[in-house]
Amino acid sequence: MMSCSERMEALMDDLSVFEDWQERYEYIISLGRHLPALPEQYRRPENLIRGCQSQVWVGTEVVDGAFIIHADSDSLITKGLIAIFVRLLSGLTPQEVVAADLSKLDASGLREHLASTRANALTTMADTIRRAAAEHV
Repeated sequence: MMSCSERMEALMDDLSVFEDWQERYEYIISLGRHLPALPEQYRRPENLIRGCQSQVWVGTEVVDGAFIIHADSDSLITKGLIAIFVRLLSGLTPQEVVAADLSKLDASGLREHLASTRANALTTMADTIRRAAAEHV
């Protein structure tokens, strides 16, 4: 299994293929379109991330030591953003999720090319996922 840093490098490589941010947004949206359907047990008010402009549901579980993230959003771009976290963190151990270095997301320019509410949502998503993982450490 790939580490978070290896997954981050693969994501950065994927993003670097595109010449402009419009193409990168389309790629991010496509990541969201490929998220598995959110199991209904996670589509509850307590699984909504507070502070996001769009509705974002995140449910987590640990299966055989792996931290699994289930997520969905009612916005295409936000669904793509949460899909990035699923791609980077789901399947790692809870300890690896808590310790994950996500600073390359900022270095990629992603945050600065998002509206401020969506940029803040990135932080909120990461914090929510890390808190959930910390409960299993």
